[in-house]
Amino acid sequence: MTDYGEEQRNEVEALEAIYPDSFTVLSEDPTSFTITVTSDAGEHGETVEATLKFTYVDKYPDEPPLWEICFQENLEDSDTEDILTLLQQQAEENLGMVMIFTLVTAVQEKLNEIVDMMKNRQEEEKRRKEKEAEEAEKVAFQGTVVTIENFLAWKARFELEMAEVRRKKQKEEEQTGKPKLTGKQLFETDHNLDTSDIQFLEDAGNNVEVDESLFQDIEDLDLDEDDPDFDPLEMGSDED
Repeated sequence: MTDYGEEQRNEVEALEAIYPDSFTVLSEDPTSFTITVTSDAGEHGETVEATLKFTYVDKYPDEPPLWEICFQENLEDSDTEDILTLLQQQAEENLGMVMIFTLVTAVQEKLNEIVDMMKNRQEEEKRRKEKEAEEAEKVAFQGTVVTIENFLAWKARFELEMAEVRRKKQKEEEQTGKPKLTGKQLFETDHNLDTSDIQFLEDAGNNVEVDESLFQDIEDLDLDEDDPDFDPLEMGSDED
């Protein structure tokens, strides 16, 4: 006849030795305890963790123990469901033998797989973002392909914008009472503008008086323009 109590006590002693830092006894009748399982660290130090609670039933190990996840860190709901399913499968395969170490080892491997999957998801996300950035840069570099349709659409928008600019300009001119003339139109409508600068200089006292006696009549000058040796610079020299 199987002594279930002795097998359970022997297993508890072995588990305390194997997991000295993560094994905690909760009660002795029924025997209940927790074991915290942590994955190996990922590439960037990330880990996942689960604290498993086991409770012996009277006929354990011929009947599976009770279990639950009483604490988890960095696990998704789908991950915890997978762990519970794994525990059920492992328990059914190991009926008749003490199995807690086997169950914990299976969960440890599962947590390591989850960390690896997290790494793969991060790499896929990184590649996706890089691809999106490359596509965006490619589109920005190439610009928009001009087609008849988008050119006509742009032309229609441009004409509407220009019409709005002309409407606002006309409205401003109407509000001021007279249209704004161009430089050419100003000279055509006011002939005094061509002498305005001279008048301004006169009003400012900047008249320049010219003594006409200082100038000879061009007809009185004896210019030997036909002489090939003629030099106009020598006309006023003292030697003559």
